[in-house]
Formats: sequence, C-alpha cells, structure tokens
Amino acid sequence: MNTDDVTGALNNATGWFASNQDLLVQYAVDIVSAIVIFIIGMLIAKWVGRGLHRVMTLRGIDSTVSEFLSAIARYTIIAFTFIAVLGKIGVQTASVIAVMGAAGLAVGLALQNSLGNFAAGVLLVVFRPLRAGEYVQIGAVEGTVQHVQIFSTTLKTSDDRIIVIPNGKIIADNIINVTREPNRRTDIIVGVSYDSDIDLVKKVLGDIVAADSRIQHDKGVTIRLHEMAPSSLNYLVRFWATNGDAWPIYWDLMENFKRALDKHNIGIPFPQMDVHLYQQAQAAEKKASAE
Repeated sequence: MNTDDVTGALNNATGWFASNQDLLVQYAVDIVSAIVIFIIGMLIAKWVGRGLHRVMTLRGIDSTVSEFLSAIARYTIIAFTFIAVLGKIGVQTASVIAVMGAAGLAVGLALQNSLGNFAAGVLLVVFRPLRAGEYVQIGAVEGTVQHVQIFSTTLKTSDDRIIVIPNGKIIADNIINVTREPNRRTDIIVGVSYDSDIDLVKKVLGDIVAADSRIQHDKGVTIRLHEMAPSSLNYLVRFWATNGDAWPIYWDLMENFKRALDKHNIGIPFPQMDVHLYQQAQAAEKKASAE
C-alpha cells in the first residue's frame, strides 16, 4: 500500500468520524450509562437484600423467612437491572422480555425439578414447618436447620456434617420437628428376670425417678409392667422433661437403674431359650430298659 492510499484511507476515516461524531458520542454516553446502571443496580440489590434482612431480624422475624425474602428481593432487582442495561444500549426491551418469556417457558419445562424446589421453598417459608435453629428429622436424615434457601435447605448434624436437601424432597417427605415444643416425653424400657417381684421393681425404679429434680413430675410419671417378653419382664418408665434435659436424664436414669437393680439383687436376664430333646430322652430310656 502506497502513501496515497494510506492518506486516502485516513481522510475517509476522518471524514466518517466527523460526520458521525454525534452518533459516536451518543453511543459512548449510552455505554457508559449502561455500565453505571449495572454497577448501581448491583449495589442496590446488595444493599436492599442486606437491609431487608436486617430490618426483619430487628422486628423478630424468623431468620428462615428473612433470608428467603431478602434473596427474592435481591434477584428481582438484578433482573430489572439487566433489562434496564439492555434498554440503555439500544436493545428493544419489549422483544427482550418476549424472548425471555419464551426462553423461560423452555427452561421451565427443562428444569421442572428446580422450579418444584423453588415452589417448595415458598411453601416452607409460608407455612414454616421448620425454622433456623430447630432440630428436625426429614426422612432418613436429621439435624439442626441452618438455612432455608430458594432451592434447598441446609442441615447440620450433631457430628458437624452439612446436609443439603432439595426443598421438593422435604415437602414430599415427613417432617418431624423435635424442638418446636419446649417439652418432650421420654420412654425407657427396663427388662428384669421373671422371678423378680413386681412391686419391688416398681419401687426401685420409682425411687430413682423421684430423686431426679429435672423431671417434670407435675405432668405425671408412669412406671408399669409393659410386656412379658420371651426372656424378661419389660417395665415402661415414662416421664416428661425439657428438650435440653431429655437425653441427659435418659442416660443418667439408665445408669442409676442398673446400680439400683444390682443393689436389690434384681436380675437383668440375657436372651435365653429352653430346648427339649425328646427323641434323645426316649432313646436313652429304651437303652436302659433293654439292659
């Protein structure tokens, strides 16, 4: 390319820039404005999410609800921000919304499980069968609720394992909320030998229960012969206590029951079976008579 060609190209470019100067300035302003709108929108979404969560927390609203609603508000603002950015750079937002609607329908059909989890998350927030900090059993897993998010719920087990469960599976399964009520009834089965005196066993077990002040005696205590099992007489010890005391009381009573039963020579039998060998006995009798 010679010097005249380069000079001609530069003159053409200069002329084009001069004739389209207003358009280029407008495009530059639109792009800068779109970037500013995007940054401001993302900041607003972040601030609104945090602010909404903080306000609901100060008003005593459960953290499960506040986290869920703040996430919905944040993602809604982000969606409107993207639409505003596209409109600022010249994209027809009406057509974009129509395309997004069609795409949303296609994505919805492809992601039915995810949408089901989202709907289940809404139901969990509305009806609140579980809340953050509560101990629940869901199917074969159990733990303390950490977060109820848009698509899933996070549990923390007693040995510090994290379990993430899709919300759809939670709604479809049984939810056992262990700590929603402040008190809990506990049943203990104590097996003793068949030759034990019923009244003595009930007195020994009753004395141990009566000595524990953590038990809610005003709700009633039951100590009765519950079952005549194949190898033992099984006694039912039933009492009420707070959720926090239920397991410590259970373990302490089991240890104290064993000590008290041993002290009164009340046996705790092992599984046993009586086997009668009739054929051998008859053969021995015939042999003895023959001799």
